[in-house]
Amino acid sequence: MTEISEQAVVRRLNERLGFGPPPGEPAVGFDETVRRLLGPATDAAAAAIVPPTGLTPPPPTGTKADKADKAAKKAERRARTAQERKLTVWWLDRMVASRTASERLTWFWHGHFATSNQKVRNAAWMLAQNQTQRRYAATGFGDLAAAMIVDSATIRWLDGQKNRQGSPNENLAREFLELFTLGIGHYEEKDVAEGARCLTGWVLGKDGKAATFKRQRFDSGSKTVLGRTGNFDAKMYAGLAVARPESAPFVIGRLWFRLVSTTPPDAATMARLETAYGPGRNVKSLLTAMVAEAAFRDPAAALVKQPVEWAVGLMRALRITPGKLAEKEQTKLLAGLRGMGQLPFRPPSVGGWPSGASWLTTSAGLTRLQLAQHLAAYAELNAIGSADDVAELLGVDGWSARTKAALAAVKQPAQLVAIAACAPEYVVSG
Repeated sequence: MTEISEQAVVRRLNERLGFGPPPGEPAVGFDETVRRLLGPATDAAAAAIVPPTGLTPPPPTGTKADKADKAAKKAERRARTAQERKLTVWWLDRMVASRTASERLTWFWHGHFATSNQKVRNAAWMLAQNQTQRRYAATGFGDLAAAMIVDSATIRWLDGQKNRQGSPNENLAREFLELFTLGIGHYEEKDVAEGARCLTGWVLGKDGKAATFKRQRFDSGSKTVLGRTGNFDAKMYAGLAVARPESAPFVIGRLWFRLVSTTPPDAATMARLETAYGPGRNVKSLLTAMVAEAAFRDPAAALVKQPVEWAVGLMRALRITPGKLAEKEQTKLLAGLRGMGQLPFRPPSVGGWPSGASWLTTSAGLTRLQLAQHLAAYAELNAIGSADDVAELLGVDGWSARTKAALAAVKQPAQLVAIAACAPEYVVSG
């Protein structure tokens, strides 16, 4: 197998386990880059960005008089929108500042356990879910799965609060097996029905308070799930799913698809990765093994950057902190992400966001250029005078002859950067 250069491998590491190289830092080798990305337990640079406060859900318009009051309903919507905006900008700030894989993995798990505030309508719950995903991002997948199944935002998103003894709602139980832990074909309908019984008892608090367990609503009878019988509860249900032999290749495949290649690992590679993942379902060990595989150095293992990954990488290179932009400029940034089809805390469905060529539509390309122009206008670009300068700024190994020809005709630095940021060499993590 032909391999990409060592410089390209390091760039790929920074793009797949992060959002691009740390700006202003000298390039280092593969091993040192892996240690920086996967070594620290916390990301000090990102952690220095304080979580937003004041994410108390606005009081619902509960009475008939209130519901008829359009002004009250409009004020409630404005308050929710402002809180979600604050939360989104905070996370983008963390992504831009990050030096380890923590934020990139949190982003991955957000797409895996996809939850949208469009239905949750509670920024505090979305923040709590985000922090939980970050806490367990590179540890044991079993711990993350157990936390997600009783997470307030997850419960609201998948109707878990409607599930009670004698009146089961199977939505969360089904999606947990199909999309989060096992995949289609590795469970039966009776597992879903019995699983829903395991998930009874969890209710959402009034006035936006977090989910709590109410024993009187829990079905304490014996259940048979995935071949095991017992008085299982929600976290036990999660553990049963994660322990199944089908779970490891499913989760490994999901990570591989988003971080390594759209071509699935062959049997021998999968066996090595399962060994690294181990019975403890250790994500950090798995990722360390993944980037050591020959496939990670395969020129064909190119991935189209998701809009958020692209935008965050560009802001890192331009040293733009979203939270320091004026409100009007933040609005343009978020509108650009929305226009490209991807906004944090707003996945389109429980299946998460699409991948690959789905991001390369004509309309998305136009929005990408407009956003790149907007961001480049706020950057300090006095040192940019040529396509080579832009390549160094963006961390691109080099330009194709076609891209070089297009960039050669552009003289204004901001426009040069904007066009280069929309070139295939930057839009695709090659």
